[in-house]
Amino acid sequence: MKAVTYRQFGGPEVLTLSELAVPEPGPGEVRVRIVVSAVNPTDWKARSGSRFGAEAELSVPNQDGAGVVDAVGAGADGFSVGDRVWLLLAAAHSPTSGTAQEYTVLPADRLVPLPDESGFDEGAAFAIPALTAHRALTVAEDGPQRLAPNALAGKTILVSGGAGAVGNAAIQLARWAGATVIATVSTEDKAALARAAGAQHVVRYTEGDAAAAIREIAPDGVDVIVEVAAGVNAPLHAAVLRPRGVVAVYGDDRGNGTVTVDFGQNVFLNSRYQFLVLYTVGWDRLRAGAEDLNAALRDGGLRLGPEHGLPVHRFPLAETARAHEASEKGVTGKVLIDVS
Repeated sequence: MKAVTYRQFGGPEVLTLSELAVPEPGPGEVRVRIVVSAVNPTDWKARSGSRFGAEAELSVPNQDGAGVVDAVGAGADGFSVGDRVWLLLAAAHSPTSGTAQEYTVLPADRLVPLPDESGFDEGAAFAIPALTAHRALTVAEDGPQRLAPNALAGKTILVSGGAGAVGNAAIQLARWAGATVIATVSTEDKAALARAAGAQHVVRYTEGDAAAAIREIAPDGVDVIVEVAAGVNAPLHAAVLRPRGVVAVYGDDRGNGTVTVDFGQNVFLNSRYQFLVLYTVGWDRLRAGAEDLNAALRDGGLRLGPEHGLPVHRFPLAETARAHEASEKGVTGKVLIDVS
């Protein structure tokens, strides 16, 4: 089978189109024929070695993907050959289980049924971004632990970076759950994408006083901030949070790795900072989030394409290096790879 591999950390140039043996599923495992793979920042950060040591073993990149069950190992309950599925953190299972290949073998609990209403593109595109957004929207002390229609009714959500993949998913999920959504963006083009995703209010932080603009929209403050740039936006948080509000942090874009908060402002707000990453959030939360994402997909609450605020950039499997490069350079939208 064709697979994209790397044997050393580095830039996109370390990725090579290779031939590997088709893997066989063991007990409790399922083999999936990958139709579409997706690229997230975590994929090229892993490939670059920024989170690991100086040497790499033979690895296949990409956590997210969607495809068709091709073979089922003994005791792998819940799936049959021909089932359409999307995957949970595929590359985290083993070095060679990433989705940039024609077939991968994973434990059955890393597979999620793909709703009939959704295509393989949606299954691959929304996994990590939407699960991250789901976690961000369900960590508030006064908020729900699961998402469904009206679960966030009466809540005001501020989405930082509303044109990014996580930001787009946060806007769509929050609107599906009944919230009022304010998004911050840097340009008018990105403002158009945030509005297409469903944000009722968009603030360009590059123009004027963003805190004042947000307070004008939400005089009592916002309930949850979905934050992609924790360090640089920390002063904004205390200025716009309501008492007992939460900042759900998944990124530090434009930052230096340090978040400095004003003690006095935050202590009187009873504010909360919740840092989050999917790798250690727990499988119970990942599975619950996946169930809610499928419900949103069935309802049309998560949709893909520029008309929904998330442009798609496609590459063939042989050009996975270019796909990684596009993501690493910050292309706006979702990078997908056609595998089979």
